[in-house]
Amino acid sequence: MEITPLEMTPVKMSAHSHIGEKKVDEPVKSFGQYVVDALKKTNELKLESERLNAALAAGRIEDVSQVVVASQKAEIALQLTLQLRNRATAAYQEIMRMQV
Repeated sequence: MEITPLEMTPVKMSAHSHIGEKKVDEPVKSFGQYVVDALKKTNELKLESERLNAALAAGRIEDVSQVVVASQKAEIALQLTLQLRNRATAAYQEIMRMQV
């Protein structure tokens, strides 16, 4: 039984709008921009948690669950950020140990 290689033909994918929509090209975000956006979101969650904690201490919040949920969101975002930093540092150190 003879095995023949697959013949790869280029496939062109295209689509046309039938309702007159125009294609909007969104700018491609870099990895650095994703990191900056994630750090900003983490900071916003932390600040919101602190604001709710202060409001709870002042007696302006009746539902404690809002404060707990905001606090947990901020904690999880911070833990994720720390783990990403640790992984990036470990990867950098591994690369630096490689012999060229």
